[in-house]
Formats: sequence, C-alpha cells, structure tokens
Amino acid sequence: MRRIAIVGAGQAGLQLGLGLLGAGYEVTLVAERRPEEVRGGRVTSTQLMFGPALRIERDAGLALWDDTAPVMPAFELSHWEPEGQPDVPPRRFTAPFDREVRSVDQRVKLSAWLELFEERGGRAEYRSVGPADVASVAAAHDLTVLATGRGELSALFEPDTSWPAHDGPPRSLACFYVNGVAHDTADPAAGYVRNTGVPPTGDVIMMRALTVGGPCDILLIEGKWGGAYDCWADRPGAGDGLRRALELLRAYAPWEYERFRRAEPTDAGAALYGAITPAVRRPVARVDGDRRVLGLADAVAVHDPVTGQGANNAARAAASYLDSILRRGDLPFDEEWMRGAFDTYWASARHTHAFTDLVLREPQPEHVGRIMETAFDRPEVAHRFANGYADPPTYRDWLMDPDGADAYLAGFGR
Repeated sequence: MRRIAIVGAGQAGLQLGLGLLGAGYEVTLVAERRPEEVRGGRVTSTQLMFGPALRIERDAGLALWDDTAPVMPAFELSHWEPEGQPDVPPRRFTAPFDREVRSVDQRVKLSAWLELFEERGGRAEYRSVGPADVASVAAAHDLTVLATGRGELSALFEPDTSWPAHDGPPRSLACFYVNGVAHDTADPAAGYVRNTGVPPTGDVIMMRALTVGGPCDILLIEGKWGGAYDCWADRPGAGDGLRRALELLRAYAPWEYERFRRAEPTDAGAALYGAITPAVRRPVARVDGDRRVLGLADAVAVHDPVTGQGANNAARAAASYLDSILRRGDLPFDEEWMRGAFDTYWASARHTHAFTDLVLREPQPEHVGRIMETAFDRPEVAHRFANGYADPPTYRDWLMDPDGADAYLAGFGR
C-alpha cells in the first residue's frame, strides 16, 4: 500500500486525503487544529462555491450540506459614484446563475471532513510543521503534498517568474458573518450574491451562507488602500467591526445598509481581517538535499477573494491531483511526474488566476469597461459575465482578449 502525506487540512488537503483513502491509499494528514478547535475558532474565509466545484464535492460524497446550505440563485452587480455624482443612482444588473451557488463556513465543513477522515481510517497528526520538519515527513512517505499557503511553508516553492509579481496585497480585507439581515419575499435580491463597486473606495460583496449556528449572511469588504474601506488596522472585535462596516454601508451602499442595519455577529469569532498578496509559485520544492515535495492549491497559487475563486480553485486542484495519483499506479512520484500533475491542473486554473488579476487591475483595460457598460444594458452580456465565475476559462476569448471583446460587442452595436 502506497503511503502519502498531506500537510494542511483545508479544502484541498482534506478533499485529496479523503479521496485517496477511498482509493485504498495509506494517508497521513498533518493539521494544526483538531475538529473541535476548527469548529469553535474564528472564521477563515468566505468560501463561495459555484456549480462545477460543488459537483466535484457531490461526486466525491462530500457534499454533506445540500439540505441546509442556502442556494444563491443570481448575481447582482452595482456601480455607484456617491462622491463624484451623488445624485445619479447606481447602475445595476442582475443575472441568474445557470447552476447552484452556495457557501458553507469552513469551520463547519473542515471540522466535519476531519472527523470523516479519521472515521475512514486516515491518520491525523495534530501539530505545526515548519520547513525544517518537511524533510522528515517526506522521508517516511512515497509522496508528500504541501497543501497550505500560509507561513513559511509556501516559501519553499520558488516564484514562477513567467507571471507578474505583486509587491504587496492589492486590497485590505474585512469579513463579517451576521444574523438579522432582512430577507423579504418582496426583495429577492437579498438572497443573491451581490457586489457594489464604489471607486476609489473598493467593493462590498454580500452572500448567503451556512455557519455553525445555521443560515447567515456574509459581508466582505474589499478596500482600496487609502480609501474609506481601508480602516481595519486596529482589528476590532466582531461587534465593533460590524458597527463600523454598517456605517460604511450607510455612506457607500445605503440600499445594503437598509438590509443589514439590524445585523449582529453570528458569534464571537465572526470577524476576519487581513490582506492577501497574489502569487504563482513553481510546484516542486526540494527539501533535505534531493528529496522533492509537491505543492497543492494555495501553496502554489494564491488569489485575492474578490472573484470568489479560492475554494473552487482548491476543489479543482484536489480533484486533478487525485486523478494524476491514481493514474500513476505503482510508478514513482518523481519530479517529472510532479510537474506533469501540476501542469494538468494549471492548464485550466491559470485562467482563474488571470481573471482575478484582471478584476484587480488599476485602471481597468478599456475593453473591459466597454463590456461592463454593455452588461448594464444587455441582459445576455450580464448573464455571460456572471456565469463565467463558475468557469473562468470561458472568459479567455472575450473578457480577457481585446480583439475577442471587439468581435463580441460588435453584435450589440458597441
């Protein structure tokens, strides 16, 4: 029986580990926290998941919340300029999703998957692993996969210089899980994924979710540096932070303030602050001289959450690596195989990274501005844009390509 170690117990690491257990591999999972610590800790992400990624979970028998996690049927995008044109109402479009969209608090999902991993015979080691510890883990296994992008472990992987390097995070981030948001049958948009962009302040993104206490709403604030949304350096508690966020909504998205004005944090750990520097790294690292380890998901490709791709990227990465491992059979997991496994996954995932970089680009390319202007007027353009979030490679021939955009918009007289 082949022995595989996975360091990191997030979406990608646990999904891969459970898949390998089901295929008869001996799997060791190294996690920093036990299930009860995950469940009782702070929120860690917004984990918006689109139809294709949800299907990966369902096909693997891991979609444990189909009966309880809210479904978000549509996407709403608003653009408002209250400082320059306060009397001009926001521009807005709404487009239905073709497939389901959900969000399950990682505290709920990962704690349950950790318990399932142990129930199915996986070996879980609860401890911190630094760069110096990786060699001993790798020496005891046929393959070692690093599935965490946090801390010093990600530094084991060299930057991929074929991608533009970011010298710092493009946005400051604040996230709140809340109860008490108004959900009225006369206001169906309250159950949609919603994004309000206010230049030069940033974006606020709202969504429904399932958390430890049941259904809730998530408010994610993406602040441009130096703008009004960049105000979280003091890391306030959940209650104080939410009150500050509500004042921002009152000023920059008043229609959202009306929905959120009675909101309260779901629990003491319902606030998250931070900033993410996007990065693409080479997938193979050497430890202890000539021993190789393979990077997975955030360990080698990190995205800002503005496009909601993190959990989807992790699910796709784990599924792709699982397939590559199973196809390898009894052959060695050498460096050539490792690079090939990553390349198979990256052939599609590279478009996800490029899409997120495009959304964060300042200023936006001229052809992107024309596409969005058309989307506010033409529902079919809004629909195509909204559903590209579920499958970013579909943006390649129009949103990502000025000539393709010209050809597409010509059909609308643009």
